[in-house]
Amino acid sequence: MAVAAGERPPAVASGRPVWGGPKCVAMPAVASHREIESHRAYSPFGAIIAECAARAYPAGRQSAPALRNLNSSLAGFSHAGLAISPGSDMPLLEIRNVTRRLVQDYYADNEEMLAKLAAGATGYDILVPTGDAVAALIRQGALRPIEPARLTNVANLKPEFLNLWFDPGNRYSVPYAYSVTLLGYNEQKMRELGIPTDTWAAIFEPQYLERLRGKVTVLDSQRELMAAALIYLGFAAYDTNPAHWRQARELILRAKPYRAAFNAASYIKELTVGNIWLAHGYSNDMHTARQDALRAGRKFSIGYSTPKEGAVFAVDNLVMHKGGRRPDLAYRFIDFLLEPVSSAALSNAIGAGSPNAAAMALIRPEIASNPAIFPGPEQLARLQQLRELTRAERRLLNRMWIEIKVR
Repeated sequence: MAVAAGERPPAVASGRPVWGGPKCVAMPAVASHREIESHRAYSPFGAIIAECAARAYPAGRQSAPALRNLNSSLAGFSHAGLAISPGSDMPLLEIRNVTRRLVQDYYADNEEMLAKLAAGATGYDILVPTGDAVAALIRQGALRPIEPARLTNVANLKPEFLNLWFDPGNRYSVPYAYSVTLLGYNEQKMRELGIPTDTWAAIFEPQYLERLRGKVTVLDSQRELMAAALIYLGFAAYDTNPAHWRQARELILRAKPYRAAFNAASYIKELTVGNIWLAHGYSNDMHTARQDALRAGRKFSIGYSTPKEGAVFAVDNLVMHKGGRRPDLAYRFIDFLLEPVSSAALSNAIGAGSPNAAAMALIRPEIASNPAIFPGPEQLARLQQLRELTRAERRLLNRMWIEIKVR
């Protein structure tokens, strides 16, 4: 769905967080490459740029180095990963000579985004997929190779986030953020009910769910929920064995009667106001829910933790689509996002993990020291990335997901 001038992005069924009203709502986004006159926007990148402009490039300074004289339309986006939750009416760019606005279309997840692109959608300069979708786009020949010499800030990245399985040598992708799929919860209610918060059993076992009936949600995402079930059963998150998938399906169906909803669109708000007590979701969403509850003066607090069995670890990457019309602007914007102040702004705003070593000193200590956001080596060893599925595997998973939703 396109976002018209002056409108906020709509909420969608599942995906990753983006500004869509008073709270984060689910998405990945695709931004059409469209020139418009206003330079104010409700964009997933709006807060990061506005914060950088306000803090790092105050009034009187000509511009941010990466965006000097950027007076044409800004690169378009297709986003299937982390985004940002800005305050209302934050400008997209408060840097002189930038007079264009990001207009975005919103899709539910990587799979829908890939389907739209495969169907012929064009004009997107920058895509922001997670690793499994990067692999698919590379295989399809849909991406422009990256010229490292045009990205001076790549040197800021942590070595452990380079040369990952989906793009050895980073020929096509640049990491810019990451998240963990975990459990968020009402700390007081979980203590009262005696429910453990360090295990996937909390969302799958009837002995716990009976105490949470109607107060627990899981992500409306076939890949994420199946991954959680597979991990709990002792399999890999990216396991594709049909027999293991059937076991995971039965585990999900057994727990379904106790749930309030499959929810990727509003669980932050529901946690914050106390309507639900336990949610399966993203680490940066849970950070937002915790901060919102604190600001609202709730009589309870929101906690979040990574289950001991392991969890999904999603690295969000900046890539350039071959159909993009302004690769020159795409390079400049990517380099801007890789500046330390830009990366730190993202982490400070929503609790996103940062692969940017140079940004760490600018990230608030309570965020940088939080193991659910910045996992240590022992925790990282228990985290897994989703892998690309074949067409046959996608068909099978789609059938299973339909069965889960309708039964």
